[in-house]
Amino acid sequence: MILITAPSRSVLPRTAVNLSHGCRRCYSSSKNSSGLHSFGFVSKGLKHRIFKASLITNPDDFAVGKYVGEYGFMNVTSYSSFQPGGPSDTKNIEAPNVGYSSQDIERLRIQDIGEGKVKIRLYEGRVVKGPLQGVRVIFKVYPGRRAGGIEADMMAANELNCHASLQEDSKIVSENIQILLGGFETRTGEQWLAFRNDGIYSAADYAKVTSEGISKDIANTKQTIWSSFNGEGKFKRRRFFVIKLLNGAINGLAFMHDHDRLHQSIGPASVVLNTISEGEATYLVPRLRDLAFSVDIRYTSLEAGTGPLSEGLWRRAFGAGAYSPLEKRAFGIADDIYEAGLLFAYLAFVPFCEIGVMDGLSLRRLFETTFQLDLAAAREYCNADDRMQEAVSFLDLGDGAGWELLQAMLNRDYRQRPIAEAVLNHRFMTGAVL
Repeated sequence: MILITAPSRSVLPRTAVNLSHGCRRCYSSSKNSSGLHSFGFVSKGLKHRIFKASLITNPDDFAVGKYVGEYGFMNVTSYSSFQPGGPSDTKNIEAPNVGYSSQDIERLRIQDIGEGKVKIRLYEGRVVKGPLQGVRVIFKVYPGRRAGGIEADMMAANELNCHASLQEDSKIVSENIQILLGGFETRTGEQWLAFRNDGIYSAADYAKVTSEGISKDIANTKQTIWSSFNGEGKFKRRRFFVIKLLNGAINGLAFMHDHDRLHQSIGPASVVLNTISEGEATYLVPRLRDLAFSVDIRYTSLEAGTGPLSEGLWRRAFGAGAYSPLEKRAFGIADDIYEAGLLFAYLAFVPFCEIGVMDGLSLRRLFETTFQLDLAAAREYCNADDRMQEAVSFLDLGDGAGWELLQAMLNRDYRQRPIAEAVLNHRFMTGAVL
């Protein structure tokens, strides 16, 4: 468990805010929180960035609407090495012994996952004063220190700093990263971050809805998946939608890396969508969110030392032989690419399978534990299961272009993984395979 200490560069002054609003209780597939206060900062550099980004810091400029939901974060609490040739938890298949060295095996570690104590609430709202009057927002509410501990303060400050940095130049802003409009803190210590409301659905929501749709169709018609899927046209639209979703997410990641920031928590719940209708794929704009664990990879920051939120990353970098600032930067970027590869795998499988056939954790264990990132062997296993036939066929497009890209992004050697721009230029991502 990583010990999180208090932030030293961000102090949020308290203000009284009336939060009277009726709300309907519902839970989304992801969880976020913040609190209400106008921002006051110790760091002169951060003050300059916030001025440049023109963030709204007066709580009276916002109106809070209905409650949307909540979500939380999972903590990695321990690691255990793979056991090549030992039993697997995936259908009791033995993990193949492919002759990896002990050093290779150590880099492929099973993560024991536990739920973190920081619970984030989401509210709809709007700007009621100033030049952005009428703009719809989503409030991300981090709990006060009493409820969320010091970790919540750290996460809120880090997310604020990251967005302010990425939005410093208003002429160069990525459409694939959620836009922060401002924030404040309440008297109780809650920290509220206000983001432009460009959609409340996530990639996880999309995958869940489509997977449930397949199960519903099968239950109603008692036919095979794609014969009940209203023809090949709808199937093609799903492939197009998923590739465009991935393009947007990777494009946002490329922007972050080009501006010296790692995401470090990319996944299905951290990609927000303006639509989940496959018929509206032309208008789809995916945006990365949840930058609370983002890491500054400017060389000056890498030389300055490890921050509490990046402690685990740099410990893993050291274990992989990345010691110098240049090597640590390369490792961090490659680490983001690996997680983006798992997002790719998730979107290649879950929307094309019945509900319950595959989920993110099961897919990760299948690839990492059972087949130790040997995707050729993983493909053979998946292809033998009729329930995963369409996912396999999707990755088979272009003579296996999807598997080729996935294998590159999940390469055991971080030095061999492609950068985000190379991923975007791969023939699978350009849509040439369609």
